[in-house]
Amino acid sequence: MTSVATLLRLAFALVCLAVVSVPSANAQGYPNRQPHVLVGYPAGGSTDILARIFADYLSKKLGQQFIVENRPGAGNNIATEAVAKAPPDGYTIILVNPANAVNASLYKKLNFNFIKDIQGVGGFIRVPNVMEVHPDVPVKNVKEFIDYVKANPGKVNVASSGNGTSIHMSGELFKMMTGVQMQHVPYRGSAPMLTDLIGGQVQVTFDNMPSSVPHIRAGKLRALAVTTAQRNPELPDVPTVAETVPGYEASAFFGWGVPRGTPKEVINILNKEINEAIKDPAIAAKLKELGGVPIPGTAEDFDKVIAEETAKWEKVVKAANITVE
Repeated sequence: MTSVATLLRLAFALVCLAVVSVPSANAQGYPNRQPHVLVGYPAGGSTDILARIFADYLSKKLGQQFIVENRPGAGNNIATEAVAKAPPDGYTIILVNPANAVNASLYKKLNFNFIKDIQGVGGFIRVPNVMEVHPDVPVKNVKEFIDYVKANPGKVNVASSGNGTSIHMSGELFKMMTGVQMQHVPYRGSAPMLTDLIGGQVQVTFDNMPSSVPHIRAGKLRALAVTTAQRNPELPDVPTVAETVPGYEASAFFGWGVPRGTPKEVINILNKEINEAIKDPAIAAKLKELGGVPIPGTAEDFDKVIAEETAKWEKVVKAANITVE
């Protein structure tokens, strides 16, 4: 009887060990199929550009194709909800962007809680937005723009890539700090927004630098200022908004997140490769061209960035008294 009982206990212990070992074993083989990276905006914008840069790098390094899926709509919430409700196995990834921090207070009701439901994996870069106008708008700097808007009430439309994006909130912060009145025109992503701005259908935007720099250099748009506290080396002659509006600062951050509960081993694999990508000379050159400052670090570091940005933009949302159903 004793030997039978001992064998049963041993068998039970082995079963428990096998169950506990499954996540680790799965992590060691990660990825053994194609992960999907969800982007909440159409192809061509800053989030899409960055998603594809890092997805391509990790595809080559980890031996599985990281598929980028564009799921635009609801101010980035469609893609975010899909990831929040996905299995926590590392095969569904969200391209984290400023809208994720803003939407927590902007929307009255969401079917997810970003901070509770999404685990930060790692940060890519932080980039300034650039305040830019159609060349036909008769202003050359921020002061002239403020004077122009005040002299032409109701005639200036400020475009954004969607409600709650850093582009939208940068404009709201500008309105709040200067007292100018502009009509907000949201688009389903940066690409269609820029198409209409270049076409003259709207007058101004505060776009993420990566998607706008080529148009600025081509003379299709006129840059008035960058939104960070310091000037950006990619547009060294463009002043900051704060040089005219003291205290103004806004920037966009980007990285990857996965559903909470994803094995730590999987997160560590992704975090390690993201940090390696940032140091890769080819990737570093692309990020520099896009005007971004790398934000390497641990998954916990990126979680902290998300929490800090969420708290910052909650103050702006409340001060501007804006909500989205």
